[in-house]
Parts: sequence; structure tokens; C-alpha cells
Amino acid sequence: MPENEAVALPALIQGGMGVAVSSWPLARAVSAVGQLGVVSGTALDAVLARRLQDGDAGGHARAALAAFPVPRVAARILERYFRPDGREPGMSYAPVPRVRLRQDGHVQELTVVANFAEVWLARQGHQGPVGVNYLEKIQMATPAAVYGAMLAGADVVLSGAGIPREFPRLLSALARHEPVSLPVDVIGAPEGERHAVDLDPAALLGETLPPLRRPAFLAIVSAHVLAEYLARDRLIRPDGFVVEGPPAGGHNAPPRGRLTLDEHGQPRYGPRDDADLTRLSAIGLPFWLAGSRGTPVRLREALAAGAAGVQVGTLFALCSESGLRPDLRTQLLEQAREGTLRVRTDPVASPTGYPFKVAQLPATLADPQWYGARPRLCDLGHLRVPYTRSDGAIGYRCPGEPVHTYVRKGGEAADTAGRTCLCNALLAAVGLGQTRRASGYTEDPIVTLGSGLDGVREMLKRHPDGWSAAEAVAWMLDG
Repeated sequence: MPENEAVALPALIQGGMGVAVSSWPLARAVSAVGQLGVVSGTALDAVLARRLQDGDAGGHARAALAAFPVPRVAARILERYFRPDGREPGMSYAPVPRVRLRQDGHVQELTVVANFAEVWLARQGHQGPVGVNYLEKIQMATPAAVYGAMLAGADVVLSGAGIPREFPRLLSALARHEPVSLPVDVIGAPEGERHAVDLDPAALLGETLPPLRRPAFLAIVSAHVLAEYLARDRLIRPDGFVVEGPPAGGHNAPPRGRLTLDEHGQPRYGPRDDADLTRLSAIGLPFWLAGSRGTPVRLREALAAGAAGVQVGTLFALCSESGLRPDLRTQLLEQAREGTLRVRTDPVASPTGYPFKVAQLPATLADPQWYGARPRLCDLGHLRVPYTRSDGAIGYRCPGEPVHTYVRKGGEAADTAGRTCLCNALLAAVGLGQTRRASGYTEDPIVTLGSGLDGVREMLKRHPDGWSAAEAVAWMLDG
């Protein structure tokens, strides 16, 4: 796709939520009815490895691996992780290697194949568009993850939680299978010192593949100022924007100005945090509005304001095809029906430092007692950040790891207070939580939703026992 070609996409974008909440069955169901289904690209290496170790019920992962364009690479992943009979009770998942600046072949192969598999599965059986969502903050996994999604034919790449200025160039180069070098932020690096993660597709796969179709790129932003900055230079200019307001689920942009908290300990947002839609329209690129937009009325309002449509998360997170554990989805729907469901914007839960929406469910890490009972550790490391050690070498740390470990690495103890290991908790929310064989501890979940629940309540009136993705789409478009 030419870099400045207008994006012809549907009015409805399904949000790329959590770790495998927006999994391939959900994205496929949305795309099959003509809207933009989106898979979450976060931690798909762990997702694929754990699905294979659980026996790959239905054979879906193996079907995707069989379709990978370099069979010997897929065969290595299958041999390493697949357990035909699944895991024995109490058995831990085998670890996946943590991403680093310098990556060996297995790390990149697993990341490429896992992203290929999720997008390939989402694209089966229909002609609708499929997208994949990445967190800009998870920079070290990005080149291999994006390349895998492109090999599977992703139509759209979306990225936020940061300033996604590098994606347009990255997509263009990877479409030609060219080597890429993505800049990575390193804490404490001397001014002018550049760090990057590299990917050479030909060297990794050992084969020359035909050119790929370049996906459209939608930058997820919260402010018109960032949209104007990205649109100013054709080298970093996206094909459109998703404009997320403070009610959106997952990570939120911090409030502009000095941070103050309300009586519930949540960040206070005000008029300064609302994007100027007139200035967004003046940019000349299509944009979709997100954050409490999951009703037909809000869709019509967005269209009347000049938007191309809306992105909706919570309505799809609670539908039958979402990857959320069925017991958690049942609890959420029951609380929504009773009017007791509360979603809190936690200013410190995420190791990224961004505010993070947390559904207040019992027996999850939203409960202070459950949070306090979890042993602190960091063994997945997707939210680790590189830093310069005293000897000049590169180290890696995460505020969610043990406090003494973080402090030994040069971090401030205060930065660890209230931090949650989102990597392990979000995997637990989709039924892929780790079991610690030595202690018997099983990871507890955390659930993120948007704070706008009007659409959920309306859908419960129409579908008291729950709804499908297709029913959610039909209501949004025709309701």
C-alpha cells in the first residue's frame, strides 16, 4: 500500500485488547461480518508456546504452523513446545526466552511464527480486513512481531502507548524483506548514543520470499497535537488515527499537566485531555474515536463529528468469542447486570508508568489481599526496559520485579509500589496462567475493561445470556 494512500476501512474497529483477549476467534468473527477485527500482538510468543503445551485443542495452532511459508522454521517451534497430551496437573509451562536488544534466532523465529499464526487464523474463512495491535512501549519485540503479522497478510497495523513514529518506515522496509533497525529507548544512555533492535528477514528465514503487501498503519493517539506531529513528515506519517479518550480500556495516556488524584485514587482528567476534532479533521487523514464509544448513538455522533467511525473494546471483550476466561466473563456480566461492576483507572498498576484500567473483580489482582499474596517475580519480561549499567553494559529491569532486584539494578524503590506483573496476570485472564511447580502457586488474573458500560448494559437487555461478536456488530450498526 502506498504510504499516503487513503485508508478504506469500515466504520467499526474492534479493539486490540489485553493478551489474547482479542484473540483470533474474536477478530475473525468481527472481520467475517465486514468490520475490522483486530488481534492483540502482545506476548504472542508465550501465547503460542502455551497453547501448544496444552495440547492445541482443535489443532488450530498446528494448522497455522503448517501454513507458515518456511516449514523448517515452524517445525522447530512445534518440536520444542508441542505436547500432544497437554501438561500434567501441576506442571509448569516451559519458559520462552525473554526479548533483548541482541536476539538469537530462536527468539526471533518464535516471535515471527507466533504473530503469523494469530493473524493467519483470524483471516481464515472470510474476505474481511484483519488488523493487529502493538504497544509502542514493547519495542524490542516489534520488528519480528510485525514481520510475522505481515507474512500472514495483516491488512492493518495499529500501535499506541507511546509515540509510534517508526512504524511507517518499518512496514515499508519489511514489505520488501529488507533488514531493519528499530531505535530502542535505553534508560541512562549518553546523549547521542543509539541503541536498536535489528531484524534481517533473509538471514532469519534463509530464503527469498516474494514482496509483501504493506499494511495500512493507524497510530493510536490521545491528543490532536501528537496526530499533527506524526502527520507533518511523510516518513513517519500514518495512514490514519485511532483517537483514544480517557475512558478507553487498557493503558491510558497520563492527564496533561500536573497529576492529581480523585477520592478513589484515580487520575483526574479534564477538558485539556480531549482531542480537538476540528484540528484532527484538518489533518486530512481518517480517524476513528475510541473510549466509551460502544453504542449506536456514539457511533452516529462520531460520524457526524467527521470521524470515519469508532473503535470499540469492552463490548467485544465480553462477547462469546473473546479470549477472556469464561468464568471471568460470567462474573463481569453478572456485575454489569446488577449495576455493581466498577472499573478503576489505576495510576501505578502498569510497569509502563501509564494509567491502566482495572476491573474490580474478587479473586483477582484488583483485590489488595490477592495482590499482596503474589510472590513478586518477572519471568516473562515483555515490559522490561533496557538501561545502562555502571560498567556501560546494557541491563534490563521492570518495576514489577522483586524490589531488591529492581533497586540493585539502579531503580528507585518507590517506583515499585503498587506495580502489577501484567505479563503473567493478563495471560492468566485468558486461561494461560503459569503454575509454579516448586511452590504450587498459580498466577492470578487481572482484567482490563473500559469505564464506559452503557453499551454493555443495553446489550444485556437484548441478550441476557450474553452475545456474539456478530450480534454486537449488528446492534452497533443498526441499533
